[in-house]
Amino acid sequence: MSRQIVLDTETTGLSAENGDRVIELGCVELFARKLTGNDLHIYFNPERESHEDALKVHGLTTDFLRDKPKFATLANDIVEYLRGAELIIHNAAFDVGFLNKELEMAGLPPLRSFVSEVTDTLAMAKLVYPGKRNSLDALCDRFGVDRSNRTFHGAKLDAQLLADVYINLTRGQDALLIDVASNEPAQGTTVVAVDLSQFELPVILAAEHELTAHETVLTQLDKSSNGKTLFRQNA
Repeated sequence: MSRQIVLDTETTGLSAENGDRVIELGCVELFARKLTGNDLHIYFNPERESHEDALKVHGLTTDFLRDKPKFATLANDIVEYLRGAELIIHNAAFDVGFLNKELEMAGLPPLRSFVSEVTDTLAMAKLVYPGKRNSLDALCDRFGVDRSNRTFHGAKLDAQLLADVYINLTRGQDALLIDVASNEPAQGTTVVAVDLSQFELPVILAAEHELTAHETVLTQLDKSSNGKTLFRQNA
């Protein structure tokens, strides 16, 4: 069973390619879907100002970050912490893009070269709840995850919230599976063999008026397609 690291970052802006930097990294470790307490939380000196809109989101001022370490000085430690784990990230492309840029500047390979997998909870949520709001805040509200102490977006706090959201989002995948090789039922389950030969299943035929109505529909379909319906051609 592999480690899972729920990860979030805060940045000076929206574009790593245009020089924005990671200023906070928050990681929460899960093993067997349980929090282990082996977490990672670091602030970085980005050596640049945050954009005004970004500052409103995370509240991490230049003065606060001035004495924090630069990403490159801790990059190897971060790589070793993440190595071999499945990363769980909300809107993964954003965080992965920023971390890859930081790793590149530190002379290190990209994330996917040393982690086992990257799982995007935003993509997962869009599949489960299509057409609905699927931001982290919206998912917290949907699953009843308490975020009352969240004044600003913080990487460590958001990673903790996302871990709770992820467990709720994947709860339906906890089905008990039977090991067919051992012919033993999974613990907590009971397998009952039923002899179906003892049952006589009735065959219910369509009534005459139902057959007529069905034929009318087929004729209309055939007409609207100019006689190109496959069921007529294959009849």
